[in-house]
Amino acid sequence: MNKKILTLGLMLFAGLGATAQVSLVNPVPQEVKTADAIFEAPAQWSISADKKNLNGHIYDALATAAPEIVKKADFKVTIGVRGDKQVSKYKKLIPAKTEGYYLKVTDKEIVIAGNDESGLFYGVQTLLGMMKEGKLEACTITDWPDVPFRGTVEGFYGTPWSHEARKSQLEFYGRNKMNVYIYGPKDDPWHRDKWREPYPEVEANRIAELVEVAKKNSVNFYWAIHPGVDIKWNDEDRDFLMAKLEVMYQLGVRSFAVFFDDIWGEGAKADKQAALLNYIDDNFVQVKKDVAPLILCPTEYNKGWANEQGGYLRTLGSNLNKGIEVMWTGNSVVACIDKPTMEWINERIERKGYIWLNFPVNDFVRDHILMGPAYGNGLDIACDVSGFVSNPMEYAETSKISLYGIADYCWNMEAYDYQSNWEKSLKDILPSNHEALRTFALYNKDLGPNGHGFRREEGEELKDLVEAALGGDYYAVGMINTACYELGLACDILLNDNSNPQLLHELRPWLIQGKNLAAYGGAVCLMRMMSDGSQSTSNLVTFENLYQQARSLQKQMFDLENNKAMRHPYQIGTKLGTKVMLPALNKLFTMATEKYNEKKGTDLNTTAEYNPYKLTSSVKQLALLPIKLNGDRVEIASALEVINWQADGELMIESETPITFQGMDFNFGVNGVAKHFRLELFVNGAWKEVSLLHYREDDPVIHTGNELGGMTATKLRITNKSGEEQKVYFKSFSFIRR
Repeated sequence: MNKKILTLGLMLFAGLGATAQVSLVNPVPQEVKTADAIFEAPAQWSISADKKNLNGHIYDALATAAPEIVKKADFKVTIGVRGDKQVSKYKKLIPAKTEGYYLKVTDKEIVIAGNDESGLFYGVQTLLGMMKEGKLEACTITDWPDVPFRGTVEGFYGTPWSHEARKSQLEFYGRNKMNVYIYGPKDDPWHRDKWREPYPEVEANRIAELVEVAKKNSVNFYWAIHPGVDIKWNDEDRDFLMAKLEVMYQLGVRSFAVFFDDIWGEGAKADKQAALLNYIDDNFVQVKKDVAPLILCPTEYNKGWANEQGGYLRTLGSNLNKGIEVMWTGNSVVACIDKPTMEWINERIERKGYIWLNFPVNDFVRDHILMGPAYGNGLDIACDVSGFVSNPMEYAETSKISLYGIADYCWNMEAYDYQSNWEKSLKDILPSNHEALRTFALYNKDLGPNGHGFRREEGEELKDLVEAALGGDYYAVGMINTACYELGLACDILLNDNSNPQLLHELRPWLIQGKNLAAYGGAVCLMRMMSDGSQSTSNLVTFENLYQQARSLQKQMFDLENNKAMRHPYQIGTKLGTKVMLPALNKLFTMATEKYNEKKGTDLNTTAEYNPYKLTSSVKQLALLPIKLNGDRVEIASALEVINWQADGELMIESETPITFQGMDFNFGVNGVAKHFRLELFVNGAWKEVSLLHYREDDPVIHTGNELGGMTATKLRITNKSGEEQKVYFKSFSFIRR
């Protein structure tokens, strides 16, 4: 009996494990018909194809399957693209859509017919996905993508991906039908600061190799140039840029992007940007004939920054050649994308927006690693976007968890089920211990407080238990204790799993912190149970010993948070479980200690987590930045985009106890900007100004005058005294206390 399975219904098979092999495929296909027949994959098969398809990356991909390829095997696999003789009788079944394909599987043969070469490659990937468990399912699949361009942009701040990580990413994109990788790491000097200069030979050879890996995986390798920081709108700089593009073309690059994000001043003029992009389009893209559509990342790349009166976006819309794509992050720098978002931007740029999704990137919350699902974007915007790329984390392997979902979402939006996809992604990235990875990932979904106010679901499975536990339900306390034990168990299992060394390297600081958090939870739950008089059979397991253990673990978590030797280079801390689990444990700690003090007449400190510093700001982009204590240094998290610091706008730090200052410096990313700001300390009930200076004209770091040393104050504030808006960055801020 044949039956048609709608794509939304197909997702329901994911929970049935090996009972439906099509459910193993990512992304979810558009149309599937199954025959309720599952059989072992053949030991041998023969391949029938035109000569061009018996060589190259499609044949190589097919050859990675377990069966042995034998010329006269009984089981035949026929592959081809529209127009090939081998698949001519299937031409009416092939979807007439770019990258579409038709796949038929029976216990006698397999047919894969693509509308084009990429479609054939993707049909092969679907077959390989079905065979993950060594079995096949009798079915026919008709499939194509919803979004024309799908993938990632390596556009984060921090440590760029390694060469090996990039190759692994490109192979991952091929398996999951993503066709775009945009190379634009902020810390690549030849992309941004040295954009006029060619790459050194070693770096150039690496890019050439990446281009080849991308081709083998049907990925468009986009190379992005970022000239906006110091571009001069003259023929000389235009020719420099064209020469750089030609050098990259000779390396094999056939897709290009020009970035003007996170700048201001001369480089941010819409008419100049449009004229330059049109020149490149007319004299390079169109002339070459084999180059993909040009992409522009604009300066006003989100609605929150759009200056309607200035007309930047409308200038781009009316002036840019219609074939040029325009990137967009949504209503703010970090935001989900919905129908109203696309309607707003598409009307202004006079074309479909090309989405740059700032998720799962964590360069603005570097103490968290993000392992949650990709969700929140509209399921009805496929016809409103020309492309959709995700900006991942510097942790390339861990980013694959969310990227697995991005691939599924962009391919088949209406069928996208983020929870089911997330479960599949964990098994895909670590099949050996995916349950342990899932348990750990549950506490690494949310970003914590951040300057963009972007949060994620985390700890939903604990919320009812926490409410009950705080209400005195000891069964709920026991269940929280079990959750803590499972977290610790998962961390130990993962720390001993070498099947994915890169993943372990990336997760290691958080895994060690996870063990601390789990142990803290165990101590706190036992404290809560004993605070009302429960007795232990052990002389060692007493309330006060558990209290000391909990205090010790609080300190161990703090020490690990501030241990630079244990962190990745740009990592500023190590936090997990911060949305539900850790706050709940801290409340239980305080509750248990208060009850014990009341019962025993003791005076144990009830404070679980304490930050004596409070940040407030009238500058909207700074108001939500976290502030933390790092030994004797107090630091504010950096903000990476341009800060529009209004006239008289201020940033203030308040301390519950007086601070004796030893030193202070901060970096606003602009040379000579110190003269526009005033630093004041609140000393003995009055504000006292402290001088600011740069040590060198070409150094953006701002230092304080010698009078700061030894001053004692309870507040400090920095004010824009210039009388006009200052455009700056907020790269770093810290002071040292005695």
